[in-house]
Amino acid sequence: MSVVDEIKARIDIVELIGETVDLRRSGKNYVGFCPFHPNTRTPAFAVFPETGTWRCFGQCNTGGDVFTFVMKKEGWDFRQALHYLAERAGISLKEGTGEQEAGSLKQWRVLLEEAVVFYQHHLHQPAGREALAYLQKRGLTASTLEAFGLGYAPRERDALVRYFAGKGIAPATLAEVGLARIDEATGEARDYFHHRIMFPIRDPQGRPVGFGARTLDPDGVPKYLNTPTTPLFDKGRLLYGLERAGKAIRRKDRAVLVEGYMDVLALHQAGFEETVSSMGTSLTAHQLRRLKNLTRNVYLALDPDPAGQRALWRSLDVARETAAETQVTLDARGLLRYEQRLQLNLRVVVLPEGKDPDEIVLEDPAHWERLLAQARPLVLYLMDLMAQTLDMDDPKERARLAETMVPLIRLVGNPVEQEAYFKELAERVRVPVERLRTWRPAAPSRRTSPARGTASGSLAGPSLAPPMYPVVNTGLQERFILAVLWHQPDLLTQVQRTLRERQQEPLSEKDFQEESHREAWRLLEDAHRQFGPIRTFLETQSQARGLEWLVQEFQTLMEALQRAETRIPMASTTLLVREIVRMTSYLRIARITQAVHHLEQILRDHSQPYDADVLAQFQHLTQQRRRIEQVLAQPQTTGVVS
Repeated sequence: MSVVDEIKARIDIVELIGETVDLRRSGKNYVGFCPFHPNTRTPAFAVFPETGTWRCFGQCNTGGDVFTFVMKKEGWDFRQALHYLAERAGISLKEGTGEQEAGSLKQWRVLLEEAVVFYQHHLHQPAGREALAYLQKRGLTASTLEAFGLGYAPRERDALVRYFAGKGIAPATLAEVGLARIDEATGEARDYFHHRIMFPIRDPQGRPVGFGARTLDPDGVPKYLNTPTTPLFDKGRLLYGLERAGKAIRRKDRAVLVEGYMDVLALHQAGFEETVSSMGTSLTAHQLRRLKNLTRNVYLALDPDPAGQRALWRSLDVARETAAETQVTLDARGLLRYEQRLQLNLRVVVLPEGKDPDEIVLEDPAHWERLLAQARPLVLYLMDLMAQTLDMDDPKERARLAETMVPLIRLVGNPVEQEAYFKELAERVRVPVERLRTWRPAAPSRRTSPARGTASGSLAGPSLAPPMYPVVNTGLQERFILAVLWHQPDLLTQVQRTLRERQQEPLSEKDFQEESHREAWRLLEDAHRQFGPIRTFLETQSQARGLEWLVQEFQTLMEALQRAETRIPMASTTLLVREIVRMTSYLRIARITQAVHHLEQILRDHSQPYDADVLAQFQHLTQQRRRIEQVLAQPQTTGVVS
């Protein structure tokens, strides 16, 4: 993950902009008066938390992400904004670079992707029959195995080392990426994984970062083994399946967190694609923030045995800490004041005794849906779970329940919901509800056991319409356009000429949503204006502007495209120009359609009279969309990148 992606994941755009603009909630978004121009009638400034973007529909007619806002507000360039936001997010930038990754990370991703293919190949060889039979017995289909890239690590302890040695890759490099281990005494290199089912782990952008592996040896220890921590792989910052679950999480407005890889696979196979796994660890603050960027509704589906309950206690600790530091409340109704806008609705799915999610959904998908519908709010589940371990006739034990629950209930920002929880607790501990409302118990020690008879652990509280055109990943398409033009700068003139011939505006900065992409475009334009060699200018200026990390991503993308020559004829200038023009049109129609939809919401929410510039912007957008739709209606060659 690039440092820009990391910053966006850590910084809440609503909170940042809310320090300058008085925002109020409007559906899933927030609106206010634009800070960059006079705007007194219609709040024409909108913030969209799900996409991490903002836009002014009035006089400014501009928008962007957190970087764009800070740059416009402070008058900074991209590099200044990068350093400010990195410091705010608690991220250290390496001296002289705009990104955390070393140059070797690009090679590591290539090696990991090749390892995925290696393990996939061996799953379907005679040596992999046992692994394949196990997966089939667990109810997984061939399409599921293919979609998630499951594979098999052979019994031979140096099979992967020998494979890469034939390609000139040293064992030391494999050890750095977590694919091999080297005996310090003998210097002998061995595969890190052997005789295991391999589950590729990918970051939210779909790039490989490591593996999870299940042993096939009945006496094998550990049963599950993950890639060791590397600059790419940190299991506390990753969620298995998130790269495939993100869209479903947004669409269904919920994320379901389970414990195992097999649970994720079976649930996705059954259509519950909003499911992810924390890979055997308790929920971390970073994982919770990442899910919060996609939805406020997080369902915890953990085993009902003591180990599963301990994992839940740890998850609730993290949930409470994250709520405290970001002013999150457990408000399901969305009735939050400005400073409490980051609502979080945690629910717990109560599983039948002795049943895992994959078993439930394979037997009866409808049963799983019912369990989700019956999920208990975090506060009530915690109250139930702790009460089951206490002697509620003992005043001291009732006091322990109150000491644990009162601080957690106070995290709930909605007064109606909070009152309901206080009343429920008052009935259980047998005291007037007024006493609980005003009581301030001392914070329990984090070393305190949760309850008598339980294992030790902390008890501190815990639309848009479907797109008209096939724009699947606007960020990827923006990078494709920039990567090709960076790799072949001379194509830009042909692209601009083709757009003019099709009566469309030339490609410009406003065609890119991400500020880092806009900065790359500005650099590309500057390179064409100066008199020296374009490639040399791009190479020297990219580091000066803090973009060398993005240039590395461009290079990685170009290498991937060149390996896919059968689908993308990279040598054909005509087809490349046509592809860029086609993508530009799709990006524009998607951006305009989204902008029109948001502007319609703003106009519906506010009575007349409207600001004249807001109405003019609405008319301009609809006319622009109509023109592009007419161009797209003409027969065009089908593109290949989406």
